[in-house]
Amino acid sequence: MHRTTRIKITELNPHLMCVLCGGYFIDATTIIECLHSFCKMCIVRYLETSKYCPICDVQVHKTKPLLNIRSDKTLQDIVYKLVPGLFKNEMKRRRDFYAEHPVDASNGSNEDRGEVADEDKRIITDDEIISLSIEFFDQTRLGGGVEDKPSKDQVANKRYLQCPAAMTVMHLRKFLRSKMDIPSTYQVEVMYEDEPLKDYYTLMDIAYIYTWRRNGPLPLKYRVRPNCKKMKVSHAQQEGQNSASRSGPESDSASDKAGSPAGAPSTSSSLPSPGTPAQSPHPQLPHGPNNVNGTPAAAAAAAPPTPSRPFTQFGSGSSSGNKPRKVSLNGSSTSSG
Repeated sequence: MHRTTRIKITELNPHLMCVLCGGYFIDATTIIECLHSFCKMCIVRYLETSKYCPICDVQVHKTKPLLNIRSDKTLQDIVYKLVPGLFKNEMKRRRDFYAEHPVDASNGSNEDRGEVADEDKRIITDDEIISLSIEFFDQTRLGGGVEDKPSKDQVANKRYLQCPAAMTVMHLRKFLRSKMDIPSTYQVEVMYEDEPLKDYYTLMDIAYIYTWRRNGPLPLKYRVRPNCKKMKVSHAQQEGQNSASRSGPESDSASDKAGSPAGAPSTSSSLPSPGTPAQSPHPQLPHGPNNVNGTPAAAAAAAPPTPSRPFTQFGSGSSSGNKPRKVSLNGSSTSSG
């Protein structure tokens, strides 16, 4: 499973700070020859006296180095979103500057004059209050075509909350569990559209990841389903109990077999009992009764046990007992009949 770790902003400072002024990037600008970035004001002043990169000494341009630098909006947005309060403080500093120098205020954009609010720039701070809506995730409505206007029941089932931007999904799950008295055997999942959210996501992370436009409350959903891990454990325990109950009679019968005498009949044994006729593995002949060593099976079962001696049988082995037969016992020839 993929593990996620949180890192401190100080570990990212080498990638977010300008080496010329030692502060975070403001109006980040990148040299296209080596892709090193600096603050716009810092690199412009530096290139007035030098034509080489301050980090790697690559020549920016032979005569006009300002032609080979570009504004990096993406990097600047990353810096504003990672460093808390940087955007708000920068906008305030610009407004204060142009308030003291009103002549220069005619040039530049609204952002240059500090007239851009956090909402327009989509910059969210940790202490900001975010409005969100939470409703039950309906699987039947997923994948539908044109969405109809929500009914009165759907609007009534939707709840609206105001929470700090630093609140995590785990806090929201705990709130839903306690509010609706959901037992611990069920798990609560918070979702954005049809995608489950990680527990460590903050509302600020969700707004950045899914590009929330602030045109309404942050739309979140939730669903409740059985806890898969506990269900697997309960099934395993139930199967263990069933196997134990099945092995109980078998162990009892095994102990009975061990304690019973050798001649006692046993229904679970594969050997024939003395009371039942012996079954030969070979097919029986169509004529005559089944003989065991020349004697009928019933007589062989009732006869006392004889000492085991090697013998060789001669004759046809038919059912007629009137004809004498020659049998060799220990090398001597005898006749029986």
